[in-house]
Amino acid sequence: MTSSPNPSVNAPANAHESYARYPSLAGRVVLITGGATGIGASFVEHFAAQGARVAFLDVDASAGQALADALGGSRHKPLFLHCDLTDIAALRAAIASAKAALGPIEVLVNNAANDRRHTLAEVTPESFDAGVAVNVRHQLFAVQAVVEDMKTARAGSIINLGSVSWMLKQADFPVYTMSKSAVQGLTRGLAKDLGHHGIRVNSLVPGWVMTEKQRRLWLTDEGREAIKRGQCIDAELMPEDLARMALFLAADDSRMITSQEIVVDGGWT
Repeated sequence: MTSSPNPSVNAPANAHESYARYPSLAGRVVLITGGATGIGASFVEHFAAQGARVAFLDVDASAGQALADALGGSRHKPLFLHCDLTDIAALRAAIASAKAALGPIEVLVNNAANDRRHTLAEVTPESFDAGVAVNVRHQLFAVQAVVEDMKTARAGSIINLGSVSWMLKQADFPVYTMSKSAVQGLTRGLAKDLGHHGIRVNSLVPGWVMTEKQRRLWLTDEGREAIKRGQCIDAELMPEDLARMALFLAADDSRMITSQEIVVDGGWT
């Protein structure tokens, strides 16, 4: 048996039973960007387990299709759409395809990002534009592409993924930290613009989440010690910890929560 892009996909069938279920998410159309691996894959899995109709976008075609196939036993098999989110025309086309297949989008999870390390000296105008494109620009244009559906429904939840990196003054990726700090400004402005249509907009802000990529590329002994010193809770932060908060923010249970920055970091910030 081949391994899943997200280890929790191969978890026992009852893995979600000890956590909350949200009846309002059953049948709800959810669009997730960057959903093939890592935190995004956990979002896809958890929304599918709630009975939502999930479409997810990613540039990694093989991982995306593998995840969709692994979740084929869900009430509604997730729909994977290959897309480079930095290409806005392609993003708009993929979202149009998702709506054609599943119906109007009711929940948008703007998850896609790339925290590639880089120094100030290495930044060029081209790398600056590329960093902004992958970390914040697509969030605005994804909202633009789904917002008319939500206005028609007089309801909707938009969840923009931020990062604690800029809050902690972390170094060695200035374009990333700048982009992620901009997410909160985007969230607060959109919350005011869209609130009178019944649309909620919140930022979901992860700490250091133990994805396979983070362990492989960035996690050092020094990093582990920094996490241990910084977090109030001495435990590893996992993708599913973010996914369960996203479920709450998408469900009707959080109907009066908007313009907020929900930090899930074990108490580091």
